[in-house]
Amino acid sequence: MKNKSQPNDQERREFIKKSTLVGAGAAVTAMAGTAAIADVGGATSEKPGQKGYQLSPHVLAYYKSADI
Repeated sequence: MKNKSQPNDQERREFIKKSTLVGAGAAVTAMAGTAAIADVGGATSEKPGQKGYQLSPHVLAYYKSADI
């Protein structure tokens, strides 16, 4: 009887191995998809003309109060 159950055990083990690989692949794909979405959101929040030093109203108010 052991000889008859061995092929079934081997088939089950192969099925479990393949299922694990498919599950891991799905998890990696899901994580990669959310990382790409997160990167896109961060890049769009920057305005293209705001690089370097900016003279804003609060900076000008400081200069006036410091008499520079």
